[in-house]
Amino acid sequence: MTAIPVGVTVNGQDHEFAEPPTVRELLQQLGLPCQGVALAVDGAVFPKSRWDEPVGRGWDIEVLTAVQGG
Repeated sequence: MTAIPVGVTVNGQDHEFAEPPTVRELLQQLGLPCQGVALAVDGAVFPKSRWDEPVGRGWDIEVLTAVQGG
């Protein structure tokens, strides 16, 4: 039986994985920082306490960084 790839969107770009990575692994694989960022999944804040959970099929993930200024 062939596994169905897991597709997610990160910052507007589509990505596909044979096996669902954890959120933390996803960030590392895409070269995105794990420090100093916040995540939103499908428009809702995704707490860092859940970053070791696998991503879900079809998730729309936004990686947000704080910008200093005023």
